[in-house]
Amino acid sequence: MGKVSRARVLAGHQAMAVARNIRVSPRKLNLVAQQIRGQKVERALNVLTFSQKRIAGVVKKALQSAIANAENNHDLDVDDLVVAEASVGKNLVMKRFHARARGNAGGIEKFFSQITIVVEEKREEASEKEETKAAAPSKSAKGKATKKTSGKAPAKKPAAKKAKKETA
Repeated sequence: MGKVSRARVLAGHQAMAVARNIRVSPRKLNLVAQQIRGQKVERALNVLTFSQKRIAGVVKKALQSAIANAENNHDLDVDDLVVAEASVGKNLVMKRFHARARGNAGGIEKFFSQITIVVEEKREEASEKEETKAAAPSKSAKGKATKKTSGKAPAKKPAAKKAKKETA
């Protein structure tokens, strides 16, 4: 008789990793998170590897953890993984003081943050089929010869060109 396990929050084709107590402000961490949102994991890892930001190494470690969770815990294909979500949140704030003139103190806040990375499996074949369906006209539209217009008459540019030729 143990505790009842918690219900799974994510869908079956998703995996998650959370990095907590990261010693950087959430605003700075969000700049790095924006770079990887919506990217394929291989490209996201490359972006983080060559990023100039100090915190990119910690984000890369969290992304690698999410990839490992997807592969080992949820049997997802690593080649089809995409960073579905990279959300940044506040964590604790250490409050310090700095001595100022005439016996006063200036407050210093040292922010901590956390990042949650969700990766999901997206097959490229499915997305390619959707693109071809959108590009190809449907069979019902081929039989109709009517055009939908916005209600405005087209501009008469060819007539203006003829007038210029006649004057020359």
